[in-house]
Amino acid sequence: MEPDLFTAAAEDRQAKDPSASPLAVRMRPRTLDEVVGQQHLLRPGSPLRRLVGEGGGGPAGPSSVMLWGPPGIGKTTLAYVVSKATDKRFVELSAITAGVKEVRAVIDGARRSSGAYSKDTVLFLDEIHRFSKAQQDSLLPAVENRWVTLIAATTENPYFSVISPLLSRSLLLTLEPLTDDDLRGLLRRAVADERGLAGEVALPEDAEAHLLRIAGGDARRALTALEAGAGAALAKGESAISLATVEEAVDRAAVKYDREGDQHYDVASALIKSIRGSDVDAALHYLARMIEAGEDPRFIARRLMISASEDIGLADPSALQTAVAAAQAVAMIGFPEARITLGQATIALALAPKSNAAYTAIDAALADIRAGLAGPVPPHLRDSHYKGSEKLGHGKGYQYPHDLPGGIAAQQYAPDEVRGKRYYEPTRYGAEARYAEVAERVRARLRGEGGEGES
Repeated sequence: MEPDLFTAAAEDRQAKDPSASPLAVRMRPRTLDEVVGQQHLLRPGSPLRRLVGEGGGGPAGPSSVMLWGPPGIGKTTLAYVVSKATDKRFVELSAITAGVKEVRAVIDGARRSSGAYSKDTVLFLDEIHRFSKAQQDSLLPAVENRWVTLIAATTENPYFSVISPLLSRSLLLTLEPLTDDDLRGLLRRAVADERGLAGEVALPEDAEAHLLRIAGGDARRALTALEAGAGAALAKGESAISLATVEEAVDRAAVKYDREGDQHYDVASALIKSIRGSDVDAALHYLARMIEAGEDPRFIARRLMISASEDIGLADPSALQTAVAAAQAVAMIGFPEARITLGQATIALALAPKSNAAYTAIDAALADIRAGLAGPVPPHLRDSHYKGSEKLGHGKGYQYPHDLPGGIAAQQYAPDEVRGKRYYEPTRYGAEARYAEVAERVRARLRGEGGEGES
């Protein structure tokens, strides 16, 4: 890691007095086997295993890697483990503070170390997406010639934030969000481990569940909250960290919300019904409850997409575009930033004009199909492209709308069983008012009632 004198002194103090370090620091994994989650990246023979010397080398040595994932799921931890486990020279830079000058200094040092001591260098570059194109370009020669093995971390989609030449020379490893089971195991280890709380306090299930909600998938946040709760409990002489103590210590009330039970569906239902009712403030309230309870942001985004079609439809055709864009953004960025995107989409949907005409239209059509109203396709609409179709009368009499003025032909499209049925009954709200006028005009012309396109 090449620490300076101050860093070395701090590490020496931590070694002599572990309690001087935050719990999250004390519980940092020392080996890849202690890493929480990310098991898909830690299989035998994986790039990370090879980086710490577990097999592989020479011409088939480990490539540079790009670690992509939301905050708090272990990117820096993996680099830290590599730094402690490898016998390579390890240098850490942050793209927030480093520039081309610092990168070149590392590369020069790597070449000297390789030539003079036959010692390879691993460069960990955090937040690489903050580097400009020119700054990223400065890494290319070192990566291509393997003067350094690069471990780069990013919370942004590297296909948009990292230059293609650098990306093509690295292995992209996608980190998965930590599950509640991952964090639960981490909390229990921290309570029992000598490096952690050494069993001085117990962690009841309700307090543990609240810590998981507070964490929101972030291991560092979970351990920080646990440490605060344990400190408060010990100060009061308690042998267990109660829910009330956790709430008091982290100043964050437990949300009465069970993601596996009735509250999950009740609050989700209230969110959608508040959007349907155009109460933007109530909708934001229920959205906040779901976020605070640690609800999967993808579940919320899916509900918003459904609402955009079911409750808004063609009254505002952009609503579905907004909801889909929000879902894509949420999948890319995760919490905590995803709360902003979900809030924006919820506000847009709540204030949009409402129509359930698209919803009722498809359900009405499905009801007729299920009732047996699915007669044969009219002969003139049947496929006429295969040999022998003409003898069967397929396509005979079909009028090609593009050849007619106005582009509408007065001919039958629906089967006889449902001819004249009206499934789509547009409202007069928002943009759907225009669709209502178009639908009436087109239906009249299809019946041959006036206007261009009659036949």
